[in-house]
Amino acid sequence: MLKKIKKIRSVKKNYNLGTTVLEDGYHNKAKNLSQFEITKRPFRFDVINHLLKTFKKETTYLEIGVRDPSLNYDKIDATKKYSVDPGLEFKKNPVDFKVTSDEFFMGIKENSILSKDVKFDVIFIDGLHTAEQANRDITNSLKYITENGFVILHDCNPPTVWHAREEHGYRLSPAGNNWNGTTWKAFVKWRMNPEVQSCCVDTDWGVGIISKTQKVGNHCSLSNSFYEYKSFESHRKEFLNLISFNELLTMVPIG
Repeated sequence: MLKKIKKIRSVKKNYNLGTTVLEDGYHNKAKNLSQFEITKRPFRFDVINHLLKTFKKETTYLEIGVRDPSLNYDKIDATKKYSVDPGLEFKKNPVDFKVTSDEFFMGIKENSILSKDVKFDVIFIDGLHTAEQANRDITNSLKYITENGFVILHDCNPPTVWHAREEHGYRLSPAGNNWNGTTWKAFVKWRMNPEVQSCCVDTDWGVGIISKTQKVGNHCSLSNSFYEYKSFESHRKEFLNLISFNELLTMVPIG
């Protein structure tokens, strides 16, 4: 009987400890910021569709990392659309090219996927959310956009360091299942490149935009050599060139 009582007390103690942890400042802050981010409008497909409408011609769109097409891809209004996803997270995977982005771009280079001369007006990157892969996707995408085209990235503005964790599967994180990964590091790296223009629309977890010619924002002159989140958070607006959707409408108008 004594052992049973001790066991019950131990379980109760651990439960109370877990409840306390989940209600501490870190968890409450991350939870509140997640809920705030979810309420932001417009959505990423609204940003993409606006940029597509700025072209006075038939448009070609590529999406990398589709997962469920109903979430974004199906909502895109372009003359021609292509989708790439290896299908690791969505078994149905009804995409055009069931390969990784690296395999896709290699296929273009080797003329075995589409044509090596293909060009896209907008390429949207929402694949593997690691800095290394996102950077590689940006590098490859810039080779295949039209002169006035755009490379767009999702998840560039993680609200806390917990959202920017490397491990997606760690559900005890204060950010819970909300995860942006380290995409922000790749975007900030390109923000520091004077050869491109860039900005980030403050909506839908941060919609980053990069262009070779469109005047969407000069490069960032701040330094964050080791890509430390604390430094990023302290100068978030400058590192991302964080703007509103209305500001984007003014910078890149239709017609």
